[in-house]
Amino acid sequence: MTSHQNTQTMKPATAAKKLGVYLEATPAEFREGVVSRAELNALQADPPQWLRELRHNGPHPRQVVAQKLGVSIAGLARGGVTEPLTTEQIEALKQEQPEWLQKERATQAEVRKETARIKKRDAERAAQQS
Repeated sequence: MTSHQNTQTMKPATAAKKLGVYLEATPAEFREGVVSRAELNALQADPPQWLRELRHNGPHPRQVVAQKLGVSIAGLARGGVTEPLTTEQIEALKQEQPEWLQKERATQAEVRKETARIKKRDAERAAQQS
C-alpha cells in the first residue's frame, strides 16, 4: 500500500489575503494560477521583490489599511474609504487626522478596553471556580 500526499492548493485570492496584499496589484501569473501550501510558505519565508514592494508601498487591502490606521474595517467604510490605499495615502490620512478617523480610533480604543475588561472578568471567574 502506497500513500501519496495530496498537494493543498488555494485560490489566488486566499493566498493574497494570507500574504496581506491586494490581489489586483499582484502579477498576472499569481492571479491566474493556484498557489500550493509549499509555494505560500516559500513566499512568506523569502518574498520576491514584487511582494516586498506591495507590502511596503501598497496598494493595501482594507484589512491592512484598517490595521495601519488603527480602526475597524467597518470604521473605514463609515469614513468613506472603500478603495485600497497606498502607504503614502495612509500616511497622509494619519497626518490630516480627519474627524472620522479620530472618532473611529476612539471607538476602536473603547472596544479594546471593553474586550480586555471582559477577558479579565472571565479569568477572575474561572480562577474563583477552580
